[in-house]
Amino acid sequence: MATYEVLIADDHPLFRSALHQAVTLGLGSDVRLVEVASIAELETQLAVKADWDLVLLDLNMPGAYGFSGLVLLRGQYPQIPVVMVSAQEEASVMVRSREFGASGFIPKSSSLAEIQKAVRAVLDGDVSWPPQAFEEVQVSAEAKAASEGLASLTPQQFRVLTMVCEGLLNKQIAYELGVSEATIKAHVTAIFRKLGVRTRTQAALLLQQLESISSH
Repeated sequence: MATYEVLIADDHPLFRSALHQAVTLGLGSDVRLVEVASIAELETQLAVKADWDLVLLDLNMPGAYGFSGLVLLRGQYPQIPVVMVSAQEEASVMVRSREFGASGFIPKSSSLAEIQKAVRAVLDGDVSWPPQAFEEVQVSAEAKAASEGLASLTPQQFRVLTMVCEGLLNKQIAYELGVSEATIKAHVTAIFRKLGVRTRTQAALLLQQLESISSH
């Protein structure tokens, strides 16, 4: 049986296969890899199995708003180490990944050997950060509050929130998720309470807080 079970979450097939190759070459038959291409697929895998040894998470994936995927993972599955993977290699992105609870950061420009080294370090219980991750970058109080609010949402509430922010009405969300409109209304009420907002617009702005952090 595989010693390690690793989830690769990235919507670029080419980079997913590069990660797959790097991890397989580095760990050989000791690893079982599962690939997903969206936050929804990631949530499905986590619902089935919550004891992954590592999640390699692309920063900009369908269904994620900047760091919202990382915040969701750290809030709901704090036992799983998460390494962020991104083509955005600015210090601010790395610093915020660290502040929001990731265990490491792999720039997409990394060599196979560098990817292997980072993955091995985190699987061994350590962290793996490029030097830029320790530069002085301030995270605003609003962004920290936004991340704490999002971390308190359940995966289903998080899914409802992203659909609200995409402009869907309660009945459309109910149809998409196969539940009643009353259930969605209850979710929306709970989400607004947890996030400290009163309107759909305020909720969308809160999610954008995390998105703008990652695009600075």
